Amino acid sequence: MHIVFAASECAPWAKTGGLADVVGSLPRALAKLGHKVSVFLPYYRQVAKAAPDAPVVIPSITVPFPTYNRFVRILDGGLAEGVQAYFVDSPELFDRESFYSTPSGDYPDNAERFGTLSRAVIEACKVLGVPDVFHVHDWQTAILAVFLRSTYYFDPVLRHVPAVLTIHNAGYQGWFPPRTMETLLLPWDMFTFDKLEQNDTVNFLKGGIVYADALTTVSRKYAEEIQTAEYGNGLEEAIRRRRGDLFGILNGVDYEEWDPAIDPHIAAHYSVEKLAGKKECRRDLLHAFGLEGISDDTAVIGVVSRFATQKGFDFIVDILDRLVQEDIVLVMLGTGEEHYERLLTEMAGRYSDKVRVQVNFDNVIAHKIEAGADMFLMPSRYEPGGLNQIYSLRYGTVPIVRATGGLDDTIDEEPNGGGNGFKFRGYNSSDLMAAIRRALDTFRNKEEWRQMMKRGMMQDFSWDKPAQEYVRVYERVIANRS
Repeated sequence: MHIVFAASECAPWAKTGGLADVVGSLPRALAKLGHKVSVFLPYYRQVAKAAPDAPVVIPSITVPFPTYNRFVRILDGGLAEGVQAYFVDSPELFDRESFYSTPSGDYPDNAERFGTLSRAVIEACKVLGVPDVFHVHDWQTAILAVFLRSTYYFDPVLRHVPAVLTIHNAGYQGWFPPRTMETLLLPWDMFTFDKLEQNDTVNFLKGGIVYADALTTVSRKYAEEIQTAEYGNGLEEAIRRRRGDLFGILNGVDYEEWDPAIDPHIAAHYSVEKLAGKKECRRDLLHAFGLEGISDDTAVIGVVSRFATQKGFDFIVDILDRLVQEDIVLVMLGTGEEHYERLLTEMAGRYSDKVRVQVNFDNVIAHKIEAGADMFLMPSRYEPGGLNQIYSLRYGTVPIVRATGGLDDTIDEEPNGGGNGFKFRGYNSSDLMAAIRRALDTFRNKEEWRQMMKRGMMQDFSWDKPAQEYVRVYERVIANRS
């Protein structure tokens, strides 16, 4: 089977979040199963720095617009672990400081940028090899599914090729003014509420939901949640109409990068059979944050996150005055909303013996937190899949999470300290505080805590099983279009 991925991010070239990790890892897992996989990505400025000499494989593709044409090149990003990467090169669209926006807001031509990306991928495949299935991701390439079923409807080469859309986060949808229909040469009869129209805008994600052959989300729980008003962000009705074609497939993780037995970024290696190295990692983490003389009985709680309300930072700020009364230290790494960056920095100054905050993203420090903390905090308002809680399990760092999305699917709290972590259901800070106190009570029982750590470390969340689930989805949509 030949699978073409089209996405706006892919690790290691371009990353702002979990989307890049999935597009970087899932194709490799599919290739291991014997499938041919290609990944198309914009040739952003950051990508050009990482791959400045990528050779040209298609010198010119024409992407038409009402009064002009765009001309893009396709570059060869190389073959690695069975996955062929291609870059869509259009300097006027992608050679910019960031992927989607400036500090003052989204780029005003994002519809044209990602519309061009999607059409260029389709045209490139007519030259490089038509796939058995397209796999598109989030709003940025959801429009590719719309093009297939409209602009390319009568193309004999493409009309039977299905598209699978993965919704990584339904909160980001790609809203654009009605004139976008004309800009992208889409027929006006698609600008209706049962197709692309949403609140008098063209909604790219909605278009993908309507026209993709199957939908997937990054956890079973999130597949249920986005069919409700609380999590559907206005698209719950459109998603419910497609529920027969909706599949929740939990993200895997890359254990070649996230495994304490081989991690090059941590002070000492350890495993479920030999846990001694975790103590050295704990000492190293505390030293990295300038915390000295911390007792072994003091729980080290770690956070690696975007500082945002979606991630539950309103809760963290609300309970911090109470939390520091407990026998804990809290280390936090991340960037995000300016309000939280400022508040957390102020609180770290007020409680400097207990709280440390690093406002940036540092991959090495992220690994040190996973390895050196005793507990990992993820009190998200919603979390479609989540990766850090899975990393934490492998590192013996017990997660404390809100029961939403992938967090609910992966973390199991049982009475009397069983399971692999702690979770709370209500969306309020008192429930979070109660979950932390349950964790602290269990932490005091060293043998019980050790057994909980081991249970988490022995779980397998690799990509092997999810990749097989995606293959079954591909086979289904190919059969339906045959």
